Amino acid sequence: MAKVKYYYDPENLAYTKIKTRKRIKIGYALLFLLASALFGFLVFVLLINTPYFETPKDRLQAREIENLKLQYAILNKKLDEIDEAADALEERDNNIYRVYFNKAEIPDSIRKAGFRSSDKYKALEGYNNSQLVLNATKRIDKLSKQLAIQSKSLDEILKLAGAKENLLLAIPAIQPVRNENLKRVASGFGYRIDPFTKVRKMHNGMDFTANTGAPIYATGDGVVQRADNTASGYGNHVVIRHGFGYESLYAHLSKYNCRPGQKVKRGDVIGYVGSTGRSEGPHCHYEVHKDGKVVNPLNFYYGNISAVEYVAISQMANQENQSLD
Repeated sequence: MAKVKYYYDPENLAYTKIKTRKRIKIGYALLFLLASALFGFLVFVLLINTPYFETPKDRLQAREIENLKLQYAILNKKLDEIDEAADALEERDNNIYRVYFNKAEIPDSIRKAGFRSSDKYKALEGYNNSQLVLNATKRIDKLSKQLAIQSKSLDEILKLAGAKENLLLAIPAIQPVRNENLKRVASGFGYRIDPFTKVRKMHNGMDFTANTGAPIYATGDGVVQRADNTASGYGNHVVIRHGFGYESLYAHLSKYNCRPGQKVKRGDVIGYVGSTGRSEGPHCHYEVHKDGKVVNPLNFYYGNISAVEYVAISQMANQENQSLD
């Protein structure tokens, strides 16, 4: 039962019953309900936008985002290490490998050039962590291009190294006869006394004395171009074409141990010492030609002698004496 309220009327000196209109009561009730609904809505909005009241799904997503951020941080650290290794490799490539093989260095403008298309990364934009993903993706793409250029450069260096190895094998780098006691050099390259005319003239090779039948060795890898006695004065002789502009000639042989067109390796026996042709005694007359010009064979003896032995041979070869042919 609702309480009955009174008020004091001073004119009548009596208490009068307060009468509340029903319409006003209904208005108050509706206003209260409206205020309650508005308050409840505001509380709901506040709850769903505060981090202190998360749903399990929100917490799971938050953990996944933090985990992704951690993974990207680890990825960037690894990219830093790869960048350092790539930079070190580029440094060696430009300043050692390419210098050694006389190739121009690859400038940074080519090595580290980015991608010109601005549409390449548009699909990654517009997200909460777009910048994080964009930076990592751009670094990976740049590094991939950088490594692709470096790979092509190393492929080129590998080809040059293979050619360099073939060049080193082709150079006539050993003496054509065994010379353990370094006493087989009878005459060197340069002006010498002709044994027949006794006139001073140019001697285009080196004479190595040895007993008849002593083996003569190919001084570098190559292909036998000639093995005959048709050249004037050389008697039985062999010419080997080594490639890279090098040829070697072995003259006055007693007999051959090779044939034209045959491939030979450095150290293979190609013939035997003799005294055929214009010769004063058993020896091997040895010449080296580079790009069609005769050169001093002494400049190429590095394959089987020490520095001290080279000096000794050089002193004997440079004596202006009488040649054997």
